[in-house]
Amino acid sequence: MKHVLIAGIGNAWMRDDGFGGEVAKRLGERELPPEAAVFDFGTGGLDLAYEVMRGYDALILVDISRQGGEPGTLYVMEASEEDVQAGIEDGQVIDPHGMDPQTVLRFVKTLGAWPGKVMVIACEPAPGEGMGLGLSDEVGRAVQGAVELVLQTVEELRSDAAYSTG
Repeated sequence: MKHVLIAGIGNAWMRDDGFGGEVAKRLGERELPPEAAVFDFGTGGLDLAYEVMRGYDALILVDISRQGGEPGTLYVMEASEEDVQAGIEDGQVIDPHGMDPQTVLRFVKTLGAWPGKVMVIACEPAPGEGMGLGLSDEVGRAVQGAVELVLQTVEELRSDAAYSTG
């Protein structure tokens, strides 16, 4: 069986940016397969990168993403290793508390620890969200759907068929 890391990411103090953490919290209340691990990494991107390097077969990132849809719209996307540029340039500073998913994936690829599959389950945030606690109504209503999407994706990623090319 394949091992899957589910990573809720985002800042709970920035309203809808707390979406990933809320999904991780709800998943933590569910019975997951023993091959699946769920964590709320918050803004701890370096912690996420180090956890990925433990050797998971797949990574599911749960976050918000501005794709231009209606607030609360859920997206399922696959991150391709070929599309992520490796390398950290001399003089670049890595903020361990502010690494966005792209930087985390770049860091992981640079270190040669890319998991077999990287999926992103994201939610369109409400416009103009700023500081504050609590999700907007639209994003709050999308959380349970995201939980179900994550569980479905975990089931798919537990089998070898999900990793075949062609």
